[in-house]
Amino acid sequence: MREFAYARPASLADAAAAFAAGGEAAFIAGGHTLLPAMKSRLRMPDTLIDLSALSGLGGVTREGDRLWIGALTTHAAVAADATVHAALPGLARLALQIGDPQVRNRGTLGGVLANNDPAADYPAAALALDATIETDRGAHAADDYFQGMFTTALADGEIVTRVGFRIAARAAYAKFRHPASRYALVGVFVAQHDDGVRVAVTGAGAGVFRWAEAEAALAGEFSAAAVKGLVLDAADLNSDIHAGAEYRAHLAGVMLAQAVGEA
Repeated sequence: MREFAYARPASLADAAAAFAAGGEAAFIAGGHTLLPAMKSRLRMPDTLIDLSALSGLGGVTREGDRLWIGALTTHAAVAADATVHAALPGLARLALQIGDPQVRNRGTLGGVLANNDPAADYPAAALALDATIETDRGAHAADDYFQGMFTTALADGEIVTRVGFRIAARAAYAKFRHPASRYALVGVFVAQHDDGVRVAVTGAGAGVFRWAEAEAALAGEFSAAAVKGLVLDAADLNSDIHAGAEYRAHLAGVMLAQAVGEA
């Protein structure tokens, strides 16, 4: 890891100014992806901008049909929050499945969504729950936000401030975890809304995506029987030392049935 300047701004304006000051800058929240990348010299920012001192970017509130969670809210806080349990218990259970206690007590919702790891859990929840990702510059609908592996609609220097998840009538998440990293080999989030069903898959491909065939099957009957035997198309799925594309395609069907049953 080479030398870098360190900034800990107290406001969004100061954070934006630090980012624009020159050279390569990087924001850090929990740091679970950025710090290992810096240690291996895959990322070498000139300035590291710590967002942890920013006020107003934490906590949970319910406003109408949306559950708003601040970007700096940790996974552990989401998992334990009474408002989350009351409005979207499936989201609380998702947060509890992330990593281990050390990761859950340091990692943040905003950091995960800004990083958009193809095997992360929150992107599936954001897509299935029709989330709105608010930033210091505006807002993005989840359908437009996720744009492939580690790629989002965020402009350079744009900071996620809070996320509004649409409250569903029923929702749940199921994942098959890698035993070491606890990332999803395949994770499926299912949400039944008044205007239809949304199903999002993470871990299987180059990024999170909606599963149209599963949504159509559940629109007619929201039950595990309605998706029995449904297998994801393996054509564009990941294949690596951990699992082949066909295995991931099969797992998606298994996780889908589990999520529907839990919901």
